[in-house]
Amino acid sequence: MPRRLPLQFSLARTSVGPVISTASALCCNRNLAGSASESQAARARPHVTQPAILVLEDGTVFEGESVGANGLSVGEVVFNTAMTGYQEVLTDPSYARQMVTLTYPHIGNTGFTDQDDEARKIWASGLIVRDVPRRPSNWRSQVALPEWLQARGVVAISGIDTRKLTRLLRQKGAQNGALMAGEIDVEKALDAARRFPGLKGMDLAKVVSTESTYNWQEGQLDLNADAFVRAGLKYKVVAFDYGVKLNILRMLAERGCDVTVVPAQTPVAEVLALQPDGVFLSNGPGDPEPCDYAIGAIKELIAQKVPTFGICLGHQLLALAAGARTLKMATGHHGANHPVQDLDGGRVMITSQNHGFAVDESTLPANVRVTHRSLFDGTNQGIALTDAPAFSFQGHPEASPGPRDVGPLFDRFVDLMAARA
Repeated sequence: MPRRLPLQFSLARTSVGPVISTASALCCNRNLAGSASESQAARARPHVTQPAILVLEDGTVFEGESVGANGLSVGEVVFNTAMTGYQEVLTDPSYARQMVTLTYPHIGNTGFTDQDDEARKIWASGLIVRDVPRRPSNWRSQVALPEWLQARGVVAISGIDTRKLTRLLRQKGAQNGALMAGEIDVEKALDAARRFPGLKGMDLAKVVSTESTYNWQEGQLDLNADAFVRAGLKYKVVAFDYGVKLNILRMLAERGCDVTVVPAQTPVAEVLALQPDGVFLSNGPGDPEPCDYAIGAIKELIAQKVPTFGICLGHQLLALAAGARTLKMATGHHGANHPVQDLDGGRVMITSQNHGFAVDESTLPANVRVTHRSLFDGTNQGIALTDAPAFSFQGHPEASPGPRDVGPLFDRFVDLMAARA
């Protein structure tokens, strides 16, 4: 039987829409250019709401309101501790087949703008939040969160106790779950959650990858010009797309890289035929071990001494190609405030993280040295090969969202290419 949450953590079945905090309401009112009467009219306008539930595979049920599309969605339920950047999180392909719980209580305050997308579609299976404002307060915003989710067919729930859910996931580990909005059937949702196979053994890189090769030369966004900068291009880089974020490509282009993005399963012979100065291994979702096509290609790149830089899934694939193993983490790392230590210099950096698998350091061969380690749980965060110009980082140096303390790794990649030229 479904279990109803305590009253203070569930929404009443009313027509006033999702919970809106006083702070959010004030921000919304300041964003309106019209008169006070217009603000009052906006508050009085009826909001049609639909019920929504989140059902975990252990039978736990959370009730709330729909703030997205109606329907049923399944995936692995994870939590992200970032306070901002929900748009970048939802459009990050690394979240494919995952439903993201955002621990920060107020989500949607800044709306959405196409310029901040990290991919051309939403790959996350669903969104779970505590509180959604009715209107965003941001001069760049093009659309509010609920409308954006509905237009893209994303099932989402608000008004649940996200703190309780996060504690549950911390204690039990990431769980499979089902989000249902509109017509509610708890038993159907529970069955769907339990039927989801989980991410272990699931190759998703080839699912989210581009279907065709394309060129990228666009750098960072110049807010004053409202346009993306194009820099002088000196280095030819081939990027394997296992689920690449657009800001990664922008940071490469910003450093003078003319990037050719290729599908995940592109034969290494085709890549070498392009005569690249370096090869980039992108982030991506799922389990790295089933990606035999990628591991084989990377082994050849190592043998050919091609400068190689990997991020996230690319980091794990480089480790596998070198002879190591990976393992599934209990809760994974998802957030923008994770401390990581650079073991070469001792510096501690605050990093953006998004991964559910990790490199097993105990399996690293002698020709691979550890360069970075998490200060949260001691898991591996970076490696470098001693006999080839190849290195990688588990977190996200490009951030988006998050700090850019690890951004200089892109400069290191450029230095490797310059030394080989």
